[in-house]
Amino acid sequence: QVQLVESGGGLVQAGGSLRLSCAASRRTSIYTMGWFRQALGKEREFVAGITWNGGRTYYSDSVKGRFTISRDNAKNTVYLEMNSLKPEDTAVYYCAAGVQLTRIGVTTSEYEYWGQGTQVTVSS
Repeated sequence: QVQLVESGGGLVQAGGSLRLSCAASRRTSIYTMGWFRQALGKEREFVAGITWNGGRTYYSDSVKGRFTISRDNAKNTVYLEMNSLKPEDTAVYYCAAGVQLTRIGVTTSEYEYWGQGTQVTVSS
């Protein structure tokens, strides 16, 4: 079992920045990690993913060029740096760990462990 705890969410004006963190309860250095988000009334969607060693990253088209995913395996922590935020980025953001993944998955079913989520609200 792996517990994931997200932090860093909050209220920010459009154009602003936030940095989300996801701390794992134990070593996750061999897992693919992902960030997803779920806006009110919508399905959870893929945002960004990173392979176990950080060698590869992948982003959804909606955040490419604005968000950056990274990881520090020594701290069992994954980050999501979010810049140029837009009101449409408003959602609950979740991190996830993919134990079986050898690549970056983009669907929720590919990830076994999930955090409780952190709210990001972008005002216009």
